[in-house]
Amino acid sequence: MNIATEAQVYTPEVKKKKKFAVGQAIKYIVVILVSLTMVLPFVWMLSASLKLETEIFGFPIKWIPETFRWENYKEVWTAVPFHIYYLNTLKIAVITTILVIINSSLAGYAFAKIKFPESNRLFFIYVATMMIPYQVMMIPQFMLMKQLGLVNSHWALIILGAFNPFGVFLFRQFFLSIPDELLEAARIDGLSEFGIYWRIILPLSKPAIATLVIFSFMHSWNDFLGPLIYLTSDHLYTLQLGIQHFITEYNTEYSLLMAAAVSAVVPTIIVYFLAQDHFIKGVANTGIKG
Repeated sequence: MNIATEAQVYTPEVKKKKKFAVGQAIKYIVVILVSLTMVLPFVWMLSASLKLETEIFGFPIKWIPETFRWENYKEVWTAVPFHIYYLNTLKIAVITTILVIINSSLAGYAFAKIKFPESNRLFFIYVATMMIPYQVMMIPQFMLMKQLGLVNSHWALIILGAFNPFGVFLFRQFFLSIPDELLEAARIDGLSEFGIYWRIILPLSKPAIATLVIFSFMHSWNDFLGPLIYLTSDHLYTLQLGIQHFITEYNTEYSLLMAAAVSAVVPTIIVYFLAQDHFIKGVANTGIKG
């Protein structure tokens, strides 16, 4: 009986299950370790934002402050016009995101569902512009904005950010997964191309829209180089430039800097959690059909 039991325990199927369980355990451990390495800097930032300046770089690190200094956040919002920087950044990010959604969805619909000569080649050329480094386009774009009189204006950042090849690629790939028969039925019923786009395509595109909203909003919100190039007046500064007020030539107020950074991160987290239900669907569906 014992020999039979041991034989049953060490069958190939049992060994295979054990190897699979060990492999899964190793994967979970690796994922947890990687996640911790990514989360720890944010935890340290939050902890530092509630400490005295002298406690921030103490060793060993005290993750929980002895005294929570909420005054750091109050000083951030009163020492500099932080609310103006916040509103400026919100204005640029929201308008840019809306324009990106409109432009990208219209172009993606044209490339995916409207047949015209050399459409695939034109799409390839347009998407290939993503491979051009920003440093190459930086000076020509600045000269163009200067000729248009948009330097030292939020509109320079909004216009440059309103066109996104990645957004067109995302929408085109998503629209290709929508059956052509649905559109043909709408055309037979007399619906125009814009009517098809507005009444049929967009309501089905929530995952793609949510995905692009997250990417576009976060890019506009966190952009530092663009505002640094185009904005010179203090009242037009974004958060990324406003945070520089806490970094002087001789001293850096790290507690206030971390409090400002935490305040700046909050909107991006909110946007992600609001759109996360559709985000995974959008990423998964963009590569269904080539």
